Amino acid sequence: MNARGKDMQAPLKRARGLGAAKDGTGHFIWQRVTAIATGLAGLWLLGMLLTLRSADYMVVHALVADPVNAAVLVAFLLGMFWHARLGLQVIVEDYVHAPLTATLAQLAILFVCALAAIAGVLAVLRIALGS
Repeated sequence: MNARGKDMQAPLKRARGLGAAKDGTGHFIWQRVTAIATGLAGLWLLGMLLTLRSADYMVVHALVADPVNAAVLVAFLLGMFWHARLGLQVIVEDYVHAPLTATLAQLAILFVCALAAIAGVLAVLRIALGS
């Protein structure tokens, strides 16, 4: 052990000044929060879909235009794409070792998830607001 007696870093990490990023716990918690939120909203939507098995277009449109259902759809979309981004980020961090490729992959994941979430939310809002 070193002079302080409490430092658990490896000597090479200590020499480079690298330590814990102190971001892992927040990432872990957000993964769980988005998983629970997406799961609950997904159950709501599954129930909606099961009741719409033989419904026509106008009934489905009216159901999506309902403010509560539109809010659940938006929450589902935002939670799902945020959760997907967090999960894909972990995969890239664990398995892509080339720094440039990892950075490009992280940017691609961020932009694709953001664009898909924005497109989904705009589609729900367009139906809900009737424009």
